[in-house]
Amino acid sequence: MTLRKNNTLNKTHKELSIQLGLSGLSFCILDSSTKEIHSLDNIELENTTVPEDLIPHLENWFNKPENQNMAFDKVVAIHENELSAVVPKPLFNESNLSDYLKYDVKILENDYLSYDAIGQHEIYNVYVPFTNVNNYLFEKFGDFEYKHASSILIETLVNQAKKGDKPTLYAHISKTHFEIIVTDQKQLRLYNTFTYHQKEDFIYYLLFTIEQLNLNPEKVAVHLLGQIDEQSELYQIAYQYILDVKIGNSLPAVQVFNKHLNTEDRLKSMIILNSF
Repeated sequence: MTLRKNNTLNKTHKELSIQLGLSGLSFCILDSSTKEIHSLDNIELENTTVPEDLIPHLENWFNKPENQNMAFDKVVAIHENELSAVVPKPLFNESNLSDYLKYDVKILENDYLSYDAIGQHEIYNVYVPFTNVNNYLFEKFGDFEYKHASSILIETLVNQAKKGDKPTLYAHISKTHFEIIVTDQKQLRLYNTFTYHQKEDFIYYLLFTIEQLNLNPEKVAVHLLGQIDEQSELYQIAYQYILDVKIGNSLPAVQVFNKHLNTEDRLKSMIILNSF
């Protein structure tokens, strides 16, 4: 979705994407003329915060000397939270957004609801954005876009699927939660998000999803993305129960690049890198 007000800027060939979650923020600047990453900054928050606490972190980043006078042709805000629900197009009605969330998400009376249309896949993603962040960015930039992190994740993974592919399960790991996306024949078969506190939570939800979809843990391809490596206890426990489990092997090729970004950086930042 786009928020607009009259605001004219000279062309700078710089685009800014900001990923906002209660456990951290990321800032990525793209040079649109070369398709190279100008900078990529990640801020990890020690304790899970509240939406109101995100504004000081935004202000601190914009007040850095190297960022103070920088102008952007395009600004995108990526809201990362668990307050979302995927809805097939035949069941979607813009007038009933709260109905898609009310059984799984605690909606407050003053919450603003939004939605993303996910590419050409006839899927809508209904969610609660961080309204205070949107207001801050609107005052600062005027025209900007915003979307939910899971919309980018789903579109990226479904777009890379091929006809004839067997069902593939992706688990995108964050600090306090993870998303499961299952693709089959270039279609989204399942999307869900889970909170976890320890490795046993993670493997329970992973195996439960495999069982509910009648998949075989000895045959289904499972790809772990996001904040994970082979030393992670999440990978170690998944490796005990799932035969075909890999880290980042099917990481989508992003349309932007920078020679200073290694595979680990690309893996952890795949959502923001695919947001341009």
